[in-house]
Amino acid sequence: MSNVRAALVLEDGRVFTGTRFGAVGQSLGEAVFSTGMSGYQETLTDPSYHRQIVVATAPQIGNTGWNHEDGESRDDKIWVAGYVVRDPSPRASNWRATGTLDDELVRQGIVGVAGVDTRTVVRHLRNHGSMKAGVFSGDALAPEEELVRRVREQPAMLGADLAGQVSTAAEYVVEPEGAHRFTVAALDLGIKTNTPRNFARRGIRSHVLPSSVSFDQIAALQPDGVFLSNGPGDPATAEAMVALTREVLGARIPVFGICFGNQILGRALGLKTYKMTFGHRGINIPVIDHATGRVAVTAQNHGFALEGEAGQRFDTDFGPGLVSHTCANDGVVEGVKLADGRAFSVQYHPEAAAGPHDAEYLFDQFVDLMAGEK
Repeated sequence: MSNVRAALVLEDGRVFTGTRFGAVGQSLGEAVFSTGMSGYQETLTDPSYHRQIVVATAPQIGNTGWNHEDGESRDDKIWVAGYVVRDPSPRASNWRATGTLDDELVRQGIVGVAGVDTRTVVRHLRNHGSMKAGVFSGDALAPEEELVRRVREQPAMLGADLAGQVSTAAEYVVEPEGAHRFTVAALDLGIKTNTPRNFARRGIRSHVLPSSVSFDQIAALQPDGVFLSNGPGDPATAEAMVALTREVLGARIPVFGICFGNQILGRALGLKTYKMTFGHRGINIPVIDHATGRVAVTAQNHGFALEGEAGQRFDTDFGPGLVSHTCANDGVVEGVKLADGRAFSVQYHPEAAAGPHDAEYLFDQFVDLMAGEK
């Protein structure tokens, strides 16, 4: 383990000291925790974690190293603002590894802290909520009062408009495997690479589009469906995307959304969002489908949620809507849909990267919806 001093500093003045993990320097963001026991590479490269300092609840991180196949951003970019772990593995023990996690964090300039009692950090965040934070090491260290000042002066996650910062700059196409069946316009609000792969396996050509796309550009593709991806930031800032989704709904194009996309569809249907105390982040979160009573164990990463209750029905400009899924742990809304089925979304990640495959059937449900409309 490195002997370079490092610290995690929270806006309420709590300081957790450790040693350097990854790059040396300073990084600011929102401190959150992930309960995933595996899949750290997929977590680190998930664009939804933009501007977040992730605290790993699993005690040892890095055992399987790093490879150039499992990243969830197109260029293998690490999106987290910082990484806090207890016991980093000094070597990679996997035949697929191309290097160690520490080496990759250094290469991409991601500042981290190791040797921290992460159980205490997580307990603090559960009690007091996710909050502004900073990770500091080497010459970036300063008296605690100065570090706390730097942390507090950064912008808050509430009100942060971040989807445009992680979206693709230009359209690209992911071709289907085998025969072409459908065309989907996938709006990139922070899309993970495993999502177009799931579409490709089902014969779908994905046109991955920037978050700034217009409805006319979407309509020109004559898509069989529109997909709203995951992504970072406060959904209350995404007025343009909500308006675009309303145009898509008005044109009666089938819609499927996940995570941030669930919040966008919900807002387009008239629901409001709020910031959760500490959010859902991990690959072990149970969700109830109220149409079937089935419980799926899901992968999640969100700090905002839609207002609503299990089974709630509500009026929309596009017909009756309902809350279709809720979290079995705390009752948070995990899915909404139009009663006629032509638009639906979930708060979790059915692409399962990383995570369980319980919810992969939702891609087939989208295929069935497009087939029915066609």
